[in-house]
Amino acid sequence: MRAYRHQIATQEIDYELVWLLVSLGAFLGLALWFAARFPTPQCVFHAFTGLPCVTCGATRSAFQFLHGHFSASLFFNPLAFLTFCCVLAYDLYALVILATRAPRVRFGNFSRSEKLLARGAVIILLTGNWLYLLTVRP
Repeated sequence: MRAYRHQIATQEIDYELVWLLVSLGAFLGLALWFAARFPTPQCVFHAFTGLPCVTCGATRSAFQFLHGHFSASLFFNPLAFLTFCCVLAYDLYALVILATRAPRVRFGNFSRSEKLLARGAVIILLTGNWLYLLTVRP
């Protein structure tokens, strides 16, 4: 893997701006959903099996995260909490990059073993989160 700095060209897609707008739009939509007190979607997997799915508790985790209750957010779904923290960190990075017009950080040239390691890490994270939800959450 190679990390490098990349100055954006005139006609190039500004991914920092795109993903910042997507995440802020999702945040705004979620905040409006909670403010309007709309019902939360029911988990089909949980309804059929009685077991939590990998993402069960993510909505409650998001609600707690948006209200600044980070330990409660972590308790409801650790993987969702980690995702929210990563999105927040990326949004801060994107804001700084866009405000300063600095070169973007890019990653490339992943080797086959690095790709395999990344896939394995995703599987381990999903499995670990599901085991947590099966054993710790009531």
